[in-house]
Amino acid sequence: MSDDRRIDQSWYDSSTYFDGDTEHLMDLGSRFQRYRIEKVLEIADPEPSDRVVDFGCGWGTFEWVLGHRVKEIIGIDFSARSIELCNERLARDPNPAVRFLQADAGATGLDDDSCDLVICADLFEHLYPGDSARVALEAFRILRPGGRFSVWTPHRGHILEVLKNNSIVLKPDPSHVDYKSMRVMKSLLVGAGFEIERAYYAPSHLPGLKAAERLLQRAVPLLRRRIAVLGRKPIRGVDDPGR
Repeated sequence: MSDDRRIDQSWYDSSTYFDGDTEHLMDLGSRFQRYRIEKVLEIADPEPSDRVVDFGCGWGTFEWVLGHRVKEIIGIDFSARSIELCNERLARDPNPAVRFLQADAGATGLDDDSCDLVICADLFEHLYPGDSARVALEAFRILRPGGRFSVWTPHRGHILEVLKNNSIVLKPDPSHVDYKSMRVMKSLLVGAGFEIERAYYAPSHLPGLKAAERLLQRAVPLLRRRIAVLGRKPIRGVDDPGR
């Protein structure tokens, strides 16, 4: 970043973040979005009876994908512009199972123990450390016992992120304020009270690079593309008999 201005709600609403080159993000059929949807739902695919909350919903990707597959899905973003765009699209294509809420993902205002799955796809890299801890705690609070917290975030050490963050060929993303390592990501969830069910590195959507990542990522950190973590809220008296 060229200055010390905090990347916050006003930054997203006053910048071109939601209005720039976003075709590949709004098109669910684009190669990138097909990959992203597939990989995020591999972490945790909701049941038809589930109530799902999507932290950092952005352009509403998972609301359009899951809106006809689950009982309810609530997209949450603190950006007024994000929620405005999502509601405009929802008005054109109504779905009673979908709604959007402008709120801080660290303080949603939703009821305790009120949802089955929280999706957090491509949000943690946009969060400062203190905010990250609040978001993990809020996910734990609103999930029912046994509920799942699905996290998907880029790995800073991947070759593409290294190039971007050093302005080599690719441009850095100023909104990526704090990449998390796998260790930090798992620690955030455990610190909030979750049990880790799965934690792994997922390959990218670029065919040649994907093949190299699958073969070599264990030994070569530069080929670890995405961090995927699934946490589960313990069921009191079963998973956590001491409570």
